[in-house]
Amino acid sequence: MKKVCLIVGAGAGIGGSVGRKFAQNGYHAALCRRSDADGLAHLIADIESEGGSASGHLVNAVEDDAIENLVDQVEEIGPIEVVLFNLGAQIGNRSLDATPLKTFELGWRMACFGLFRLAKVVIPVMESRGGGTLLVTSATAAVRGNAGQHSHAAAMAGRRMLCQSLNAEHAQNGIHVAHILVDGAVDAPDTLGKMLGQEAFEKLRESRGMEHDGLLLPAEMAETYYHIAHQHRSAWTHELDLRAYSDLAWWNHETKVL
Repeated sequence: MKKVCLIVGAGAGIGGSVGRKFAQNGYHAALCRRSDADGLAHLIADIESEGGSASGHLVNAVEDDAIENLVDQVEEIGPIEVVLFNLGAQIGNRSLDATPLKTFELGWRMACFGLFRLAKVVIPVMESRGGGTLLVTSATAAVRGNAGQHSHAAAMAGRRMLCQSLNAEHAQNGIHVAHILVDGAVDAPDTLGKMLGQEAFEKLRESRGMEHDGLLLPAEMAETYYHIAHQHRSAWTHELDLRAYSDLAWWNHETKVL
């Protein structure tokens, strides 16, 4: 049986790139996303064309028992040694009045409740084998709130605190939890590209991306994710920021006002 890297949120950006990186290094990449079966099949084909091993799983992670059933299914492929929780929780820029209660709650369900459910089912399995790694993609909103970002900031800050709590409880049992704060725009067509629209996304890539290295490149980010997952326990990273060299760090920005 191959060791498994389970990726919850395996799009064409960070999740897919991390899956490819682990597959290149002998893991089976179990790639989970909510929709786009064609895109998932294309990602699997790319990994397999490079000699890697991968499987695809269409799962709506906010549905009851979806994450729990996913872990059970993937464990049949092989032991899950690394999990990446890469679900976004951005519901758009909305004023307080324009944020329905259900919409606010959806951000929390994706960012916090989904991670809690995943940890609750996968950490005991990892502990029974002596250890494992839980990588968690996060965002600037985890450490800084902005106008119009009530749901996202509350959800991501909760995600960060949950990671710290999981570490406090399970690090002594060999579970490495890393909160990876993405502080900048990622060159990803199915996230930033969809938010901006194709034309605006391409203009941004031309002005800041590509040879300018002003956008975070998923393949380069995957190198960091892989490194964190293989650190010696005497020097674990529990939180770090990733941003392009030309971006100001989150603590140097003024809070935006609508």
